[in-house]
Amino acid sequence: MQQLSAQDASFVYMETPHTPMHIGSVGIYDPSTAPDGFVRFKDVLRFIEQRLPGARSFRQRLVRVPFDVDHPYWIEDPEFDIEFHVRHIALPKPGDWRQLCIQVARLHARPMDLTKPLWEFTVVEGLDNIPGLPPGCFALVSKVHHAAIDGMSGVEMSAAVHDLDASMKTPDKPDDWSPENMPRVADLLTRSYFNNLLQPMRIAETIGRSLPGMAKLAVQAGKGDVSLKNSRPAPKTRLNGKVSAHRVWDAVPFKLAEVRAIKEAVADATVNDVILAVVGGALRTYLKDKGELPKETLTAMAPISVRQEGEKAALGNLVSAMVVGLGTQIEDPLERLRFVHDDAVNSKAMTNAVGAKTLADYSKLIPSGLAGLGARLYTRVGAANMHAPAFNCVVTNVPGSRVPLYFCGARMVAMYGTAPVFDSMGLINTVYSYGDTIAVSFTADRDMMPDPDSYADALRSSFAALKVAALKPAAPKKEANENKPARKAPAKPKPAPKRAAKGAK
Repeated sequence: MQQLSAQDASFVYMETPHTPMHIGSVGIYDPSTAPDGFVRFKDVLRFIEQRLPGARSFRQRLVRVPFDVDHPYWIEDPEFDIEFHVRHIALPKPGDWRQLCIQVARLHARPMDLTKPLWEFTVVEGLDNIPGLPPGCFALVSKVHHAAIDGMSGVEMSAAVHDLDASMKTPDKPDDWSPENMPRVADLLTRSYFNNLLQPMRIAETIGRSLPGMAKLAVQAGKGDVSLKNSRPAPKTRLNGKVSAHRVWDAVPFKLAEVRAIKEAVADATVNDVILAVVGGALRTYLKDKGELPKETLTAMAPISVRQEGEKAALGNLVSAMVVGLGTQIEDPLERLRFVHDDAVNSKAMTNAVGAKTLADYSKLIPSGLAGLGARLYTRVGAANMHAPAFNCVVTNVPGSRVPLYFCGARMVAMYGTAPVFDSMGLINTVYSYGDTIAVSFTADRDMMPDPDSYADALRSSFAALKVAALKPAAPKKEANENKPARKAPAKPKPAPKRAAKGAK
């Protein structure tokens, strides 16, 4: 039995019927590389079952303490049933991209059963009419609760069900898993009592570690090395209010080589800066078309992984965050990229001054009972509509594989991401790279963004405009021909002699 961290538990407390807190992915596969050229559902079940030992999250379920007086625990589920977690559906003909987007949004909007291991895989067949994909492809839509994994540990979980070739070789790792008995309520309350006795010491430790960083930040701000402008609330938009129970989803892929070429237009810019600038341009277009573009810049929260090398297989979330301006007030795409880069550098300096891991530990300062109660009250009273948002959206980057991956012998041809939205933040952009492609997938509240195709088009046009501005060839300089003598400037005409006056000799 293992207790959740304060940060992981916060995702459990934030869960409501209309704000499910799971993340996931949408992988698309070509079954022509599989044995016999197709994949049956029973093959999928057997394949996943063989790889359950590769990730602990597969067979661990949540046990909550009565009244949430302490953070929940993970136990090995004594009632684990793989057929509950792996499902199978098919798109009706013609099986186009829009149908897939609608189905992904519906699957993602459905809350998970918190009394079971917190993951679901849904095989979606019938992808027969999507440009760029061979007919007969299928998708694997995954859902994993945010309390169990973050983006980085999710990659580790994905690796458990993917191979580097189509051989479908059975893993050599033995399956020594064994279930646990459900803990008694009295045992959970006893543990909670002793944990709460230690809470003041944890608070003192976290505050003690943060004081030197706060002092460093104050000194840097006083010298002008760091600006505190990112600490201001963000402007309120249609994307920042109480969310509904319905979602929209779409994804736009870009060539990774072109993104890397664009970043060279601004000194020291990164791939993340380029994507943030593209999102900023898309939001500018989307909101301007509706007559709702604020004068000041919109901001995005960008998660930062603080996971150490030895913590890659650990459960849960090890993330901090920084807030970056998206330059939505700037029309010129290249100037927007410069703005985003400078703002990201400033935000990173602020985060580094305090310490990303220390910031992540601030969640420990709130007692578990108050955290759960506060999250529920925030939703029920609609508090998201009563204040300015801390940020307008989320842009999270998940690094993927550079080499082809295979599921049940079928080659992965595309990979996209899904993520949760919640009250005061109705749009999240998941950036996922795979092979030579980097894709911006977005999940949004359906009431806030009823036209996801418009935002998808805005992403495409924003990228195209930035590409033209960044890769525009410089005007050739005029150079003098050294072999040709310089042409002399024409001599000024001499002034005409003055006419002699009458009578002069």
